[in-house]
Amino acid sequence: MFEQIKLPYSFDALEPVIDALTVETHYAKHHAAYTKNFNDFVEKAKALGTDFSGKTAEEILANLDSVTDAAVKNGLRNNGGGFYNHNLYFSTLSPSGGGKPEGKLAEKINSTFGSFEEFKTKISALAAGQFGSGWAWLSAAKNGDLVLSASANQDNPISLGTGNTPIFTIDVWEHAYYLKYKNLRASYIEALFDIVDWNVVEKLYENAIK
Repeated sequence: MFEQIKLPYSFDALEPVIDALTVETHYAKHHAAYTKNFNDFVEKAKALGTDFSGKTAEEILANLDSVTDAAVKNGLRNNGGGFYNHNLYFSTLSPSGGGKPEGKLAEKINSTFGSFEEFKTKISALAAGQFGSGWAWLSAAKNGDLVLSASANQDNPISLGTGNTPIFTIDVWEHAYYLKYKNLRASYIEALFDIVDWNVVEKLYENAIK
């Protein structure tokens, strides 16, 4: 059974960037619902002959074409994406975050985008420009290359079949920011960088290119 990550911080710990009510609602309501529904659809897939027992969420999302029932496939895509995306999002935030990445990730960001500031500008533009609900992504290819992208709804680079591994994401569903920022999505995106835990992102990068 898939489980939400356990938050290593309290609901109010990300203030003033993200208010306590938003974190609680986002994690305990939205993310919890995706997790429950994902587990339910995994069971439905098994009942129809596609057994994902022992598979990770990443493996399931990468192999959605093995599910022949359209409704179950769509349920796995949406809820599995919601489960996976939120696990990544919450895991890369910290009340002691902010600053800039270091080590191999910093070197690769600088060589790929020119500077951290330019990377921040590019991924922020993707997040701000995503029409409707969705995500902006920093992903790693197997050869170590860094790739920026955006996706709608609960899609991600895995479910879209890119072969890349997400290592950082910006959630731009309205429930991620609307209580505090209202329609000012760009302000939320700018503030979010004050709580990004780049140590976690660095480890995700290193794991992705092993």
